[in-house]
Amino acid sequence: MSIGSIKNRDLFLNNLAGHLGRERKSHVDKPQWSHNPQWEVYKDYSQDQLVDVLKKQCRLIHTDVHETVSSELSTLIPHLIRGYGGKTVVTWDDPRFAEFGLSDLGDDEMDVRVWDRNGGEANLAYSATADIGITFSDATLAESGTVVLYSDGGKGRAVSLLPAVYIAIIPKSTIVPRMTQVARDIHKRIASGECVASCVNFISGPSNSADIEMNLIVGVHGPVKATYIIVDDK
Repeated sequence: MSIGSIKNRDLFLNNLAGHLGRERKSHVDKPQWSHNPQWEVYKDYSQDQLVDVLKKQCRLIHTDVHETVSSELSTLIPHLIRGYGGKTVVTWDDPRFAEFGLSDLGDDEMDVRVWDRNGGEANLAYSATADIGITFSDATLAESGTVVLYSDGGKGRAVSLLPAVYIAIIPKSTIVPRMTQVARDIHKRIASGECVASCVNFISGPSNSADIEMNLIVGVHGPVKATYIIVDDK
């Protein structure tokens, strides 16, 4: 028997259906709900209005927000890194860094490493000690202040989880009202046969933890600080 093969599946499922007193089903129709309130949230908002919602939510989740345009991004990010006292930086191996003029962020005082698709444990070791991790957001939820990251290939999830400070670059065009739109997009991609990342991370600001008395502590098991940079990418 090869690894991952399934034995006696039909026998098991037929037996299970029999104990439930019904015939085995080969297809389940998706319910058609008469009310779909999840689509009503901010449905008529413009991108500028969604940015305002996102910024307001970020104040509640202890996340700094900066707004800029594509041409200024390569100046703003080094400024922010120095402001955090960053000496070691790890980024995704993502073509958007080149598209936005961010291919060469390092200098004599700043060591910037790009996630190595074949780097294995070396990637994790560097990310665990890096001052700052930088990624792009693949989708951004205005309602909850959440960046959505499709981690695969050169887009290691450790970049956003292990460094002390996390910077998310948010193209304005990626901002949607809430998780509803992202879930729909993922379902559409799968239905069309597209290969979707096996790991999708939803990150809402720095790590937070609260004990039973609801005393909030920031940065217990992940980045202590988080910064979102909203880039007008029109």
